[in-house]
Amino acid sequence: MKVLRYEMIAEQTLLARLKKTQLKGYGQPYVYAHSTLEIREQVDPNSLIPAQKYVLESDFLTIEGLYNTFLQESIDIFALKGGILFWVEDETGQEEGPIPLIPPIIEESVEPDGQKIWLINDGMHRVYTSRKLEKPINIIFVQNVPQEYPYYAYPLKNGWSEVIEIKEIPDNFQKKAYRNEENYKALFRKFNDILPGVQKQRKKTR
Repeated sequence: MKVLRYEMIAEQTLLARLKKTQLKGYGQPYVYAHSTLEIREQVDPNSLIPAQKYVLESDFLTIEGLYNTFLQESIDIFALKGGILFWVEDETGQEEGPIPLIPPIIEESVEPDGQKIWLINDGMHRVYTSRKLEKPINIIFVQNVPQEYPYYAYPLKNGWSEVIEIKEIPDNFQKKAYRNEENYKALFRKFNDILPGVQKQRKKTR
């Protein structure tokens, strides 16, 4: 599929929408209601800590394709100050969209040992691609997240060295180490409710 058109999302509009993010469980509170959200520019992707143990080759290729596509419009998707909504032509020739593309969402996570880390919440493949292309990346940085509602998975103890690139997810593959194995989805942030499609796996784009 190919990108047909796009429009920009202003920084303050994007941050205001993300402020309304709800949890999936615990009565669905607005998890960022008292948090600080801002865009941090030119961040070293190696300083961002993954919780996910894999990346899909197809998703990496999609992000790389979007990077090259938008460069033709003089837009660096790793240096966004807001977001993009774009429409594509799918395999049947129909228009699909809008599809949101935003900077990765990174939470300052306070771990059980008291350490504060910059944990990748949403945008694992965007961060991975920026690392692979050796480019800094803009992020949506979230501070003062309620400690009773941490990100639903623990950070990888050995960071990026534990992340593998695979073509497809094998059966019974342990994607993450969940903080609550029996009800990990309760801590899931519902970004899709405010930016439909932002957490959806994408097909390769040209």
